[in-house]
Amino acid sequence: MILIISSQGRTLDSKPNPRFGRAPIFIRYNLESDAWVALNNPAVTEQGGAGVAASQFIIDQGVSDAISGNFGPNAYQALKTAGVLMWSFNQDYGTVQAVIDAYVHSELKQINHPG
Repeated sequence: MILIISSQGRTLDSKPNPRFGRAPIFIRYNLESDAWVALNNPAVTEQGGAGVAASQFIIDQGVSDAISGNFGPNAYQALKTAGVLMWSFNQDYGTVQAVIDAYVHSELKQINHPG
C-alpha cells in the first residue's frame, strides 16, 4: 500500500502540510517496505487549479491513500474518481512520521466530502 502525505519538508521528521494542492513536498511512503521518497509538488506554483494538478501527480504515483489536512473540492473529486482514499490529520501531529503512525493505528478521519 502506497501513501502520499502532504509535507512542509523532505524528511519523515518534517511537519505535515495541511494544504494538499499547495504543499511544497509530498512524502510517498510504502507501508509494506517502509521505503519512502520526498517528491516536489509540481502544482505548488500553479496560478489556478493546483488541487487538480497535484491530484493528477498523486494518481500518477500509483498511491492508494492520500493524507492531508484539507482537500479542496476539485482535488477531492479528482482523487475520488481515481479511487484514491483521502484521510485528514489535525495539527496535533507534529511530524510526517506521526501522521503515518496515526494512519497505521486507524486514528485518522476518512474524508467523504470536500473541505
